[in-house]
Amino acid sequence: MHAYDLILTITGGLAAALCLGYFTQRLGLSPIVGYLLAGTLVGPHTPGFVADAAMAEQLAEIGVILLMFGVGLQFHVEELLAVRRVAIPGAIAQSAVATALGAVVAHAFGWTWSAGLIFGMALAVASTVVLVRVLADNNDLHTQAGHIAVGWLVVEDLFTVLALVLLPALYGDSSGATPLWLALGLTILKVGALVAFTAVVGTRVIPRLLDYVAATRSRELFTLTVLVLALGIAVGSALLFSVSMALGAFLAGMVVGRSEYSLRAASDALPMRDAFAVLFFVSVGMLLDPRSLIDAPGLVVGALAVVLIGKPAVALLFVWLLRYPFKAALTTAIALAQIGEFSFILASVGRDLGVLGPGATNALAATAIVSIVVNPLAYRLIDPITRWVKARPALLAVLDRSAPVDAQSDAPRRPDAEHRAVVVGYGPTGRTVVRLLRDNDITPTVIDLNIDAVRTLREAGIDAVYGDAMRPETLAAAGVPSASHLILGSAGMANGDEVIRLARQLNPGVRVLARTDYVRDVPPLKQAGATAVYSGEGEVGLAFVGDILAVLGATPEQIDRERRRARIELFTGG
Repeated sequence: MHAYDLILTITGGLAAALCLGYFTQRLGLSPIVGYLLAGTLVGPHTPGFVADAAMAEQLAEIGVILLMFGVGLQFHVEELLAVRRVAIPGAIAQSAVATALGAVVAHAFGWTWSAGLIFGMALAVASTVVLVRVLADNNDLHTQAGHIAVGWLVVEDLFTVLALVLLPALYGDSSGATPLWLALGLTILKVGALVAFTAVVGTRVIPRLLDYVAATRSRELFTLTVLVLALGIAVGSALLFSVSMALGAFLAGMVVGRSEYSLRAASDALPMRDAFAVLFFVSVGMLLDPRSLIDAPGLVVGALAVVLIGKPAVALLFVWLLRYPFKAALTTAIALAQIGEFSFILASVGRDLGVLGPGATNALAATAIVSIVVNPLAYRLIDPITRWVKARPALLAVLDRSAPVDAQSDAPRRPDAEHRAVVVGYGPTGRTVVRLLRDNDITPTVIDLNIDAVRTLREAGIDAVYGDAMRPETLAAAGVPSASHLILGSAGMANGDEVIRLARQLNPGVRVLARTDYVRDVPPLKQAGATAVYSGEGEVGLAFVGDILAVLGATPEQIDRERRRARIELFTGG
């Protein structure tokens, strides 16, 4: 029955999320709204089908781990250290203010100060899933504001770890509780040990392990290896170092991200992350008891005021005071104006300690749902607000005190599109094409699944991407969206027509030159959008024709005419 309940929960939750997510998307809202509503509908507090809330929550935790691993893949230590000046003190200030405001709100409704303190902590920490999803959906994850928000979130995560360790010491049974100073010291020591272990051991062991697996050329083994690394390090971080699994997954992702396998890991090994992320939102929706909104509406309104007004106001002020651009300050403030998974973890600890009552979970669930619904909508106001401010020079002078900053100034600059070509495959043909391109001042970027070839190319100063050209992320990383030519240099390449379609979606104007062994494979490649297709079978036939005609004394013009006629017959069936 347990397996049946699992399948029923996954199927029912995802089906409801699909229907309502599609409906809200059509209404112009974020599909996240539909996922949350789906969770409420399949939850225990509404009539009809009831999914297993505990099981959904466990599945959602996998989504959080995979999501944080994916974020770690795309971020580097240097990027996070670059924003430490604003992320560390900003997260401290915002957490302190939000905790204090939450405690005041809870105390105003008759709660004890102890309960109010935990409630305020829960309101202070933002949701990893929501923040990363909103930033990614708006292409802001790799901007200056995106780096600040993620760095801010990492600091908040560390504070949550400290809170989870210190709460039992503060409110647990004093006879067997660990002294506060000892609990704090052990926590700091464990977090430091995890970071050191990841930095020293991980950077040596993980890339070597991936080397061995990649050498098998098995996609299944590579995918399995990366998933085991993500889940294994996350679970190990919780068991051995007593930190959150999300933080462990994030650090594991950063280690893999420093290797040549980051792009392939992101595109190949995390296909389930979106589905599990959807289950996270469904699990949050299942926590809400709609009757709680009627029983204690004032508490929910107060909590929402802390999350939607208090927290973003502190973030906006702090980032602005440090002289960052106004848009970066506004983006950071709005991105952090929500709560999620860690809020419920803190609330569950408070409930287990006998400090929080059941009303806290309902209030947090309602606050989480409303803030998650409002967050993507508020995010859409960033550009209109920024334009409105820029149209008023006097106001802009007050709000934007920074020097002009290029959010992507550290990104590698690629050559102009008209002088760049992307070559898929570095076999004999690919090597020849790359050499000829460079000899004619055209910069090539090579895509290949042979890690040794990729390393050799990079050592020679040639831009190379390790990944599968069947993945749009790989094509985008290689620069196809702005390239002038895409060359498929491998004759036996499977699904070449699909690669061409993906390239056309990224760059409708790119010229695609494809190679194939057999004439019969030419029409599908042409239909997919190839500009020109060269068949080994056909080119050999043309070479034979040219040689025979030359021996018989034909002029160059006659040979060219016959070759054109033969090419039409071979490649078009005319």
